[in-house]
Amino acid sequence: MISNWQKSRRSGQQTSCVEIGTGASAVVGIRDTKNRDGGTLLVHRAVFAALVDAVKADRLR
Repeated sequence: MISNWQKSRRSGQQTSCVEIGTGASAVVGIRDTKNRDGGTLLVHRAVFAALVDAVKADRLR
């Protein structure tokens, strides 16, 4: 089960954001703050970590 949902601190009070959730399992949940009941994308933690690394390195152009 996914719990511990959070959005970026940089998003402040904006509501058009993405939230990331973690739990005891090996998956990360990703959902839209505007529609939290609209579904959750689940990805393995290693895949999510690789995505974050690619974004930070500006490799997604």
